[in-house]
Amino acid sequence: MTPACRVSRESITALTQMLPREKTHGWSHELEVLVTIYWLACGASYRVTADIFHIPLATVCRIIHKVVDEMMSIIHNVIHFPRQEEMEDIGAGKLFPSIILQGICDAKGRFIDVYVGNPGSVHDALVLRRSPIYQQALYPPAGYFLLGDGGYPCLQHPVAVMTPYRQPVASQVEARYNRHHAKGRNIIQRAFGILKTRWRSIFLRALEIRPIFAPKVVAACCILHNICVAAGDIMEEEGGPQMEDGDEHDDAEVDRRDLAGGDVQARLAAQLSAPDELPACLSEHDYI
Repeated sequence: MTPACRVSRESITALTQMLPREKTHGWSHELEVLVTIYWLACGASYRVTADIFHIPLATVCRIIHKVVDEMMSIIHNVIHFPRQEEMEDIGAGKLFPSIILQGICDAKGRFIDVYVGNPGSVHDALVLRRSPIYQQALYPPAGYFLLGDGGYPCLQHPVAVMTPYRQPVASQVEARYNRHHAKGRNIIQRAFGILKTRWRSIFLRALEIRPIFAPKVVAACCILHNICVAAGDIMEEEGGPQMEDGDEHDDAEVDRRDLAGGDVQARLAAQLSAPDELPACLSEHDYI
């Protein structure tokens, strides 16, 4: 059953131990978790899942909704901002079938924030402005910034987001900045790639569920992703990570709360091209 669930036994055990255990009768908690993970991994209908486990159809529906709701109760234990001593490079990005998942991850590809539920037609910049991280200026702390693709505005406040320069770039300085930006942003692209590979039936197929339940299902996949990363249960994305030199930019409306990040972007670009001391991970051999 573990191969069909697309997660290791260690990851399943870790999730089971983290979820509330208030059952005193009925199906075992372990079986309920297994049924839910199988449904997420295979994208099967409730009826097919019921036949696989020999459980009544109505019970399978109840079990899946119950376990997903339990997972929502631990989401902030699994997906959370790092402490100051844990600060690392992070990335921001998006993935959308019919609803948008805006995610931020750390250098290991673990999600530290997710915001799910906007329709796929909503512009990236508007999704950002609707999210708690923007509305409440939750992250990152002063002196740090997020890397976002060209669909996001370049900002200093209320959330610091650095984006690539528009194509065509005006100089080698901007081109070099874009290359380093793409390398850093590759982490979030790979995280989304792994998410789609492991839960392809959720992200690449139409789901036979009510729209109001869909954001919880997507968030549950993100919780499982972090649990798998912590357990060393890594699945390579199909096709391998994609490196991009830059992204298309769409003009977004300016919000009165925005403080543009162009000055910070320019200083970063200049430092990359004429650094006093550059971290080893950013070193190149063609500085001028």
